Amino acid sequence: MRTVLAGLPLPRFEGGRLVLAVDVSPWLRSDAPCSDKRLFCHVHGRAKSASQFIPGWPYSFVAVLEPGATSWTSILDVVRLRPEDDATALNAAQLRAVVQRLITVGQWTPGDPDITIVMDAGYDVTRLAWVLRDLPVELVGRIRGDRVMRLPKSSLKEYALAYPQGGRPPKQGREFRFAKPGTWPEATITTATDTTRYGKAEAQAWDRVHPRLTHRSAWLKHDGELPVVEGTLVRLKVEHLSKKREAPPVWLWSSKTGAAPADVDRCWQVFLRRFDLEHTFRFEKQTLGWTTPKLRTPEAADRWTWLLVVAHTQLRLVRPLAADLRRPWGKPTKPERLTPARVRRGSRNIRAHLLCPARVPQPRGAGPGRPPGTKNRRPAPRYDVGKTVKRPETLKAIGRPGRSW
Repeated sequence: MRTVLAGLPLPRFEGGRLVLAVDVSPWLRSDAPCSDKRLFCHVHGRAKSASQFIPGWPYSFVAVLEPGATSWTSILDVVRLRPEDDATALNAAQLRAVVQRLITVGQWTPGDPDITIVMDAGYDVTRLAWVLRDLPVELVGRIRGDRVMRLPKSSLKEYALAYPQGGRPPKQGREFRFAKPGTWPEATITTATDTTRYGKAEAQAWDRVHPRLTHRSAWLKHDGELPVVEGTLVRLKVEHLSKKREAPPVWLWSSKTGAAPADVDRCWQVFLRRFDLEHTFRFEKQTLGWTTPKLRTPEAADRWTWLLVVAHTQLRLVRPLAADLRRPWGKPTKPERLTPARVRRGSRNIRAHLLCPARVPQPRGAGPGRPPGTKNRRPAPRYDVGKTVKRPETLKAIGRPGRSW
């Protein structure tokens, strides 16, 4: 199924570039203590600082984005995060498998633009860029506004002028604090774009900016000296989000160095298209009923998830054939601008002209169940929620001598 999805016609951006988005959507199962392999899923609340952690099954989606304002995406892969999985390692393996399938089916050939992969701030974009450095991909991820990165190290001539007393040259440049503009050098690239929704968008870019890595987190078991993963840092500032709300700046990091002004604009423009995947999640849950069944086993949830992916793909394929069956209160829409919900509504007229390999299902009703008054002699086992493997926090915990940067 994954190979078939990769071989279907996929939308492309300017120059024939493929843009992928990766994100996690939870299937919340807070009232299912008999369901195995549940994790604590992060759920945003309506108010500020009202986030919650609810038990459920988190699923990692990889989809192809479309250019322009749309709510359509092309899902290529879905993987469930298990309690023993490392999120960064699983994401790297999933993205590697997707890119290799795209290359195998001929969606990317040598000479084509690199495949762009966009992600939000919850991903370790630096680690993923290092792990996937052998693939023709460019990673673009959002960075928190309180981060501290490093500029490229100075040359020997510049170091001799700055430090006449001598000494060993530093392995990294000086700090780049996002919250302190005094630490910012002059931007390598500055662009300005007029948008129809956010006013004027100004982007500043600095080349060869990298984080200072330490033997913690994902780099704990890294052999040898830690690498210097350089990229392009972009600061996007729009004029307004709404009439009464000022927009905070957005920090992005791209794994590509030596970017041109067109590359900087493309970087933040494709990142804004990442939110189309949120529309796909809402359509899968509210319209197609992804999280409606009360399934007990995670294997059954995986099969149902892939059935929904197939249904979403079929709707995308019949998109040019669907007619707009709008509600009386809905606004007319052009045929090429139909949303997934409207295509699903109009697919009832298409289904009558398609060949159906299976018969119409016959309703059987609910089963008899256990007779009233009898005791349950086969109680289902209960399972704990959360990680089952504790990750070491220090080099001493894994029996390796410490290393200094």
